[in-house]
Amino acid sequence: MQCRTIMSGLIDGLPDAVALRCLARVPFHLHLRLQLVCRSWRSALRSPDLLKARQEVQSTEELLCVCAFEPENMWQLYDPLRDLWMTLPVLPSEIRHLAHFGVASTMGKLFVLGGGSDAVDPLTGDHDGIFATNEVWSYDPVLRLWARRAPMLVHRAMFACCVLDGKIVVAGGFTNCRKSISKAEIYDPEKDVWDPIPDLHHTHNSACSGVVIGGRVHVLHKGLSTVQVLENTEHRWAVEDYGGLQGPMAVVRGELYVLSHGLVFKQDREQRLRKVVSSASDFQSRIGFGMIGLGDELYVIGGVIGPGRWNLVIKLLSDVDVLAVGSERPIWRQVAPMTRCHGSILGCTLLRI
Repeated sequence: MQCRTIMSGLIDGLPDAVALRCLARVPFHLHLRLQLVCRSWRSALRSPDLLKARQEVQSTEELLCVCAFEPENMWQLYDPLRDLWMTLPVLPSEIRHLAHFGVASTMGKLFVLGGGSDAVDPLTGDHDGIFATNEVWSYDPVLRLWARRAPMLVHRAMFACCVLDGKIVVAGGFTNCRKSISKAEIYDPEKDVWDPIPDLHHTHNSACSGVVIGGRVHVLHKGLSTVQVLENTEHRWAVEDYGGLQGPMAVVRGELYVLSHGLVFKQDREQRLRKVVSSASDFQSRIGFGMIGLGDELYVIGGVIGPGRWNLVIKLLSDVDVLAVGSERPIWRQVAPMTRCHGSILGCTLLRI
């Protein structure tokens, strides 16, 4: 009854509940235009009931969220079905060139956590600003708004950040004064509350990253041959021998892929096997790119080509290269480049809406 009061008369001759399910089938990239039709459609397309309706009619979409060094604090969404890029409102953080943050998506929202300023004083070359913060932002694609959320318990940057059972787990990284930490915590997006969880067994003076494989959080430190694993929030961390390759990594359909030494490997940790999937020699001169799995494919996004033998300037890239790792003969292809963002990728994740 409340839904009908808010969104009365969506489509003539149809109950509002049915009409909302019809609107839920419209692709996300058209929602902004549909909001111009009338006030009732605008209310419907900005309603918290929309995501639930999209799930019920199985019309949810998986979009790629990307933030690069340029322009400052800007995010874009990529629609793989339509090869289309959309630009979000600028993240309203007061921190200039926010970088080294964690990024995650859950409950139909994008979350940007922690990090610090990557701005540089043009006169001195010194970094200008905060090294680590505890601020948390969420972006609601239905309302098209950024909002502050409860801050993390610890200021941190360059840390592991994953979603486990709908909640966000953060661990490790560096806090203020560039001090490495083993602290870990978990965030409930429904309650907007952070709770501490057991510390990592050890820390390391390097950035760490996190991936979820088989329902377990894996925290890896660059340069270490071990991985710290959390099965759920009630168990302590376990230290396991990683025995894997170092390099950019991404999970596709529950399988771990690593780009190392000009090749893409599929890493099977259980059987200690590595399978070469494809050559990636074109990326050996490309640094700072993002890598993520989307559907059955591996995406390599943006990055920088630095000065070398044949080029004297730094080239900021907006290119997006895709490898269908699920096919028998994976072949690289290019899709539409980012339309606004370019350069080193500061964060990327998947958003289901």
